[in-house]
Amino acid sequence: MVLTWRALWAALALCLGVVLLPTAFWWWLGLLAALLLADILACASPRRVTVEREPVLPARLGEQVQAATVLHSRGRRRLRGSVRDGWQPSAQAEQALHPVDMAPAGTARLQTRLSPARRGELRSEHVTVRSLGPLGLAGRQVTHRVPQTVRIMPPFRSRKHLPSKLQRVRELDGSSAARSLGAGTEFDSLRDYVRGDDVRSIDWRATARRRAGGADRGEHLVVRTWRPERDRRVILCLDASRTSAVRLGDEPRIETSMEAALLLGTLAVSAGDRTDLLAFHREPVARASSSASGSFTNLMAEQLASVEPTLVEADFSRLPGQVAQVSGRHALVVVLTALDAGAVLEGLLPVLPALTEKHTVVIASPQDPELTARLRAQETVSDVYSAAAAERHLAETAAVRDELTALGAEVVEAGPHELPAALADIYIRLKAEGRL
Repeated sequence: MVLTWRALWAALALCLGVVLLPTAFWWWLGLLAALLLADILACASPRRVTVEREPVLPARLGEQVQAATVLHSRGRRRLRGSVRDGWQPSAQAEQALHPVDMAPAGTARLQTRLSPARRGELRSEHVTVRSLGPLGLAGRQVTHRVPQTVRIMPPFRSRKHLPSKLQRVRELDGSSAARSLGAGTEFDSLRDYVRGDDVRSIDWRATARRRAGGADRGEHLVVRTWRPERDRRVILCLDASRTSAVRLGDEPRIETSMEAALLLGTLAVSAGDRTDLLAFHREPVARASSSASGSFTNLMAEQLASVEPTLVEADFSRLPGQVAQVSGRHALVVVLTALDAGAVLEGLLPVLPALTEKHTVVIASPQDPELTARLRAQETVSDVYSAAAAERHLAETAAVRDELTALGAEVVEAGPHELPAALADIYIRLKAEGRL
């Protein structure tokens, strides 16, 4: 049973009658109770309402989502009241309370607009149906347990860099620097030698065949042209351990790593390379492969939607084995982690030679922009100490970066907004150099 504001106003109105006729107090109270009871008995039963959820497609963070709920009345009375969709607060439902007016055996379709504040699984566990009587004083209420889930994927803000990076990859096919002899490049075609070509690219067998064909074919030298590598393996390893929970500006570090992984994964697949994604901390928590059916960008986004930082130390000792399970041949291994001195020196550094021996390794790390701000602000004594701490942290990071580079890894470190584009530039450079 539920009471409305009308019941309160009715009770206040009957109080006036009590003031005028104090001896009739019990009569006035009985009249109010009779009105409330009559309203409750006259309203439609909310238990005779069937609730159905319509499936909601996954959406990206920042997009609005329409969640639809269908009500079917199985009662013989008209149902007037309201329906509340019980979404969690982070879903930010704009109109969770819907007025309803259903005829007997009628149907109502309600839409709740969601503006999610975070990615992951958003849930609505129940739908509450409230039925009011003809007077609107009281009614009955029932909560139906009909769960619904909406998957909110990462926003992929770095998509804006994708057209320019794709254009640079396409330009590699037509550039003279790319069509030259070099280790790791793929043969494209034969053409006549022109002044300025590398003499190492001369194909003497093709030249001999041309000369043997007769004088009408000329005696020009023939050179090979090479194109950027295709069908190479790219493995993205996303660290979801405790270091990924550090906030860089308004978001945790893992959000920037996801943006970089989405951009590089989409770029690599568009360039013709086979790409795999692996998120891990102590054990793998998400996997995606471009060999699966469907858009690889959507596959990555759906897998990363539920990945959250875990307050445990990353187990890098399992990384070489996990990479070997994905690909047994040479690949570009991109490790998105923090250049934290303790985590890298004790975890990643000991296993890095096992990776660089067989693969090309890139270490990508988002840089905290607050460190640069602290270096500039030195107005007070507290600012000076903060600047000294920031300077020491940057020095430790530089030492870690030098050690990683000495072991054969490429290291890219940039701010949260610059890292995705910087990592894509590293991939394009390695592809042009034939190092994939």
